Amino acid sequence: MAVDIVTFGCRLNAFEAEVIRREAEGAGLVDTIVINSCAVTNEAVAQARQSIRKLKRERPSARIVVTGCAAQTQSGMFADMAEVDRIVGNDDKMRASAWQETRSAFDLGASEKIAVSDIMAVKEMAPHLIDGYASGLPRVFVQVQNGCDHRCTFCIIPYGRGNSRSVPMGAVVEQVRNLAERGHAEIVLTGVDLTSYGADLPGAPKLGLLTRQILRHVPELKRLRISSIDSIEADDDLLEAIADDARLMPHLHLSLQSGDDMILKRMKRRHSRQDAITFCDQVRRLRPDIVFGADIIAGFPTESEEMFSRSLDLVDECGLTFLHVFPYSPRPGTPAAKMPQVAGGAIKERAKRLRAAGEAALRQRLQAEVGKTREVLIESEAQGRTEHYLPVAIAGERVGSVVPRTITGSDGERLTV
Repeated sequence: MAVDIVTFGCRLNAFEAEVIRREAEGAGLVDTIVINSCAVTNEAVAQARQSIRKLKRERPSARIVVTGCAAQTQSGMFADMAEVDRIVGNDDKMRASAWQETRSAFDLGASEKIAVSDIMAVKEMAPHLIDGYASGLPRVFVQVQNGCDHRCTFCIIPYGRGNSRSVPMGAVVEQVRNLAERGHAEIVLTGVDLTSYGADLPGAPKLGLLTRQILRHVPELKRLRISSIDSIEADDDLLEAIADDARLMPHLHLSLQSGDDMILKRMKRRHSRQDAITFCDQVRRLRPDIVFGADIIAGFPTESEEMFSRSLDLVDECGLTFLHVFPYSPRPGTPAAKMPQVAGGAIKERAKRLRAAGEAALRQRLQAEVGKTREVLIESEAQGRTEHYLPVAIAGERVGSVVPRTITGSDGERLTV
């Protein structure tokens, strides 16, 4: 056995997992399991710990290496686990030298587990060109940015990822072209704070310019998608690309977090409730069929029932289709963890109501698709996705192809053709 990667959390980790696999196998590691962890919630950290214990029981001979955001922020906790052989830092995991050192440590029987450097000292982002994804998926991710300069009061991620840094535009375009030429039909641009892209690069290019450069210089790319953005930072070039180029998919996922202005201030967010509504209205005028998703936190400290109701109302007022609901989870070391907390039962109940609103919004959108012809990217033998990221139950199509299909109905969760 060579190297197995178990990835938790964000789309960024999915791209980074491919780099980890290449570098770890290149270093000669064998019978090794790498846990690429997430720190966004307590549950994510708990899932990583449970997975480590389970994998060690199933493969007692395997070496277990933990990396990712949770490894960066809680390295000591993982070092205390008997099942863990080494902890590699979140920036270190992208470097060949870190995996060469890991191989040497295993060969020498070194007792020191922790190999985690200061993430805040990292100022630049080296591009990593990958030839393709081991999974061969038709939709793949390209990392264009990492880290975050903002300090939202609930978020531990800047301490796991460091400050914002960007991949130069030329390297991104080359990576996208490389993957498109190898048959990946859809590319998703991803980062921790995607709309901060370019601020650290010469000339400070923005995400919109990067998007337009990709579409201009990679004509063979069938579909380009953008992952989660901070709507307050969306630039004019990005809006123009959304309006003008059909290859940029009509689907945006927004980092909204709350619909109440006081909670947004206590979160240290930079937009207001009205900003979110105005942005969705503006983009919908540019691209009438656009679909929006959003992250919303239920039960942030000090959130009253009235404040929560404004988040619930935002589903309709912004016309959200996909809802990613986070029950608030206090992260040690963040300002929000010291604020007056909402009772756990209330958090669960509010999260349940938000999810129900999201499910109802999705069903409504699915029903509205009936009778329309959509371009469906075939993801697997049983499912595809439309331009709007809506799932389609499908069979008998070649995985990776993009086929026009008329929507005949839905089962409440997926479209049917």
